Amino acid sequence: MDKRARILVVDDDENIRNTLKPVLEEEGYVVDLAKDGYEAIAMTEQALYNIALIDIRLPDMEGVELLTRMRDTVPKMRKIMITGYPSVQNAIEAVNRKADAYLVKPVDVEKLLKTIRAHLEMQENEKKYSEERVAEFIETRVKEIAETQ
Repeated sequence: MDKRARILVVDDDENIRNTLKPVLEEEGYVVDLAKDGYEAIAMTEQALYNIALIDIRLPDMEGVELLTRMRDTVPKMRKIMITGYPSVQNAIEAVNRKADAYLVKPVDVEKLLKTIRAHLEMQENEKKYSEERVAEFIETRVKEIAETQ
């Protein structure tokens, strides 16, 4: 990516937030922390994030509810659910609410970093595709306008 990717870590466990932050910053990411869903929503209204790492159980709402309440961005912010309470039901609900990935605590750092890199690459490809589509539209529109004159 041209500029450093921004990651929002949403977890009510301060130890997890404070453990993930330096690991992600060491990889070159800009990292912000939120302790609950409402703080995360407010942060996504103020800044653009490439990725949100979301705990499935938060004190003020379920992480799957937060998936649909965070601001949509372009390119699409990737939402990765992290849970210490893995279950088929949790996984199904997360996927149905458009989670992009689902990881289990304790998080394997290498797996987390690999997942983040893969989603940033997909996001970059989507951005390029969108830019190409806009350029094609503009070219077509210019030709249409030129033909009518």
